[in-house]
Amino acid sequence: MAVDDDEARVLDQWSQRLAQALQILDLEVDQELLLNLARESAGSVIHAAAPVTTFMVGYAAGLEAGTGSAGSKASSAAAISKAAAVAFRLCEDGHDGGPASKGWADTAQ
Repeated sequence: MAVDDDEARVLDQWSQRLAQALQILDLEVDQELLLNLARESAGSVIHAAAPVTTFMVGYAAGLEAGTGSAGSKASSAAAISKAAAVAFRLCEDGHDGGPASKGWADTAQ
């Protein structure tokens, strides 16, 4: 999902403010990845899938990378990539198909 320069600046400022408020000061947000994931899930499933998908990917990545500052930036980035890849694969099949329709086979479970 493309954003113009002004939107990118506002989104960056918002992300920094939110990270400070949540006390996750060393967080680096891959905004392009999250925007693409939100766009893909909204278009493949329904619009409301966008925030739910990005939240669940972040949650899964956080669980895999470790809690607090225990995880390294490299492990966090790898965990986000892995979780996002699962979500993108599900988006390919839309809301009626994909791994969930066959059980947990070939998913991150």
